[in-house]
This record gives sequence, structure tokens and C-alpha cells, in this order.
Amino acid sequence: MAVNVDLTVVWAFIIAFAVFAYVVMDGFDLGIGILFPSFEVGRERDRAMNSIAPVWDGNETWLVLGGGGLFAAFPLAYAVILPATYPLIIAMLLGLVFRGVAFEFRWRDPSHRRLWDFAFTGGSLVAAMAQGMTLGALLQGIDVVDRAYAGSWFDWFTPYTLLTGIGTVAGYALLGACWLVWKLDGEAQAHARTLAKRAAWATLILMGGVSIYNLGLRPEYADRWLTAPEIYFAAPVPILTGLIALALLRSLSVERHSKPFWLSLALFFFGMAGLGVTMWPYVVPPGLTIWDVAAPERSQVFMLIGVGITMPLIIAYTAWAYWVFRGKVGDEGYH
Repeated sequence: MAVNVDLTVVWAFIIAFAVFAYVVMDGFDLGIGILFPSFEVGRERDRAMNSIAPVWDGNETWLVLGGGGLFAAFPLAYAVILPATYPLIIAMLLGLVFRGVAFEFRWRDPSHRRLWDFAFTGGSLVAAMAQGMTLGALLQGIDVVDRAYAGSWFDWFTPYTLLTGIGTVAGYALLGACWLVWKLDGEAQAHARTLAKRAAWATLILMGGVSIYNLGLRPEYADRWLTAPEIYFAAPVPILTGLIALALLRSLSVERHSKPFWLSLALFFFGMAGLGVTMWPYVVPPGLTIWDVAAPERSQVFMLIGVGITMPLIIAYTAWAYWVFRGKVGDEGYH
């Protein structure tokens, strides 16, 4: 578990941060799309969509940064992962397109609102499932021969990737429900709280299932979690995850407003930390480490200067947008 900090490690953490930012930010508005059929037609659905209207498209900035950063800093990983998961990536992008179009058109074309609501839900569900299955395909390992993908078109489709896909859907539903607990009030908030409790239990059960599955997925994964001295570095992750899970369930029972959302973010953070412990230092298991796939040092330095300028700007305008649109959402939007 030793980590020698060099430019490659710095870039690995930059991309990990961008992916985490995308997952938690776009995750909650995808979660609202997943839960959309359970909302009452009319006022409740409109308030749910109004809660994410100012921020949903900006949230996807982090997907561009994560994907672009992978291409620039780890080009060989990009060249291997994409051919291995092309159907999933295509499905994810189509889902995001349908969701975005539906988001805008349901307001402008009320005569076909039922169709756009279906597209919003379907696009959100497909995008979330594809993202989770892509993660599972990466964790289960990718066949590489002579620095190129050597598998078939459907190697990604396994029971494990289905489990990670369903787990991601449940997790995004949890984020979306907790966001609505924070942003709504009255009966709509009570409904969102009920959905959040169900999604929390589903997420925790599926997280546990994926974690147990990981131990038998590859021998090196089990070594990271069950042998010394690695176990001493890894043990805090499940312990803290369990404590956060208990705090989340309690916050949903005592009618907190923003606390469940922040705790659900923390749950995702430690879930991703667990995945990092499992995979480190491989970016394409079982054979390619971050150093094997890294761009030349001069390229990393050049790109680091650009990221050092642009990332603080992205964080600043994102924080400003969330600050401006703070508070509860009424029938006419934020107030």
C-alpha cells in the first residue's frame, strides 16, 4: 500500500477527484430521474425538476474533465478501457442525451409531457446502469495483449457487472431522494424521506454484496483486505462506512433536512475509497498500473499547469451556483 508521490500519482488523484465530483453531483439528479415515476404527476414532479434545474447541466462538467483527463494523462488506459466497454459508453451517452432533451422539452411541449417524463426516467436509468456496469467491467479485469484490448464485444456483461450496475442505480436514487429531503418541504419532503430510507437500505445491502464479491473476484483483491500489513491500511474504510451508514439511517428517522444528503455523499466517498484500496495501483486490472499507462512526464507537467488554472475556476463557479440557488424549492422555483 506504499504510495510514492510523483506526477503520475498526482494525476491519478486528480482524475479520481473529478470522477467522484461527477458521481455525487450528477448522481443526485440522475437519482431524481430514476425516482421520477414514484412522484405525483403535476406539482410534485415539477418541484423535483425545479430543484435541479439550475445545476444539472453544470454537474456534467466533471464527466468531461474525468474523461478528458484520462485520455490526456493515461492514454493507454483510455485506449484499452473504451474498446472493452463501448456498448456501455454508448448507452450512457445516449441516456444522458435523452435525459437532457426531455428535461428541456417537457416544459415546452406539455401535450407530450408523459413521453418526455418517460424519456427523463429512461435516460437517467440507462445512464446510471451503464456507469455502474462500466465500473464493474473495470474491476473484474480486462484482457490486454500487446498493450491492446484482446477481449470480445460482450466481455463486460457478467453477473458481477449487473450487481455493480444495480448498486449504482440504488446509490443514485439515495442521493436524489436525500437531495429532495433537503430541498422540499411538506408532503413532498415526507415522500422523499420515505424513498430515501428504502434507497438507503438497498444501497447498503448492495454495497455489502459488491464488497463480498470483490474478495473472490481476484486473489490480489482479497490480499488487500485480508492480509497484513495491507489490512491495517484498509480496515478504517469499512469501519467508517458502517458508522456513516448508521448516522444516515438515524438522520432519516429524526427528520433532518440537509444532513442526510451530506451523509450520503460521505457514504459514496468511502465507497470509492474502498474501490481505490482494492485496485491500487492498477488502472486496468490485472496487468496495467498507473505508471504503465501514463503519458510522458513533459505532457503531464504541461497539462498540470492547465488543470491548476481551470479546476479552481470550475470549483468556484460550481460553489457559487449552489450558493445562489440555496434554500427550499416552491411551486415557482427557489425562494
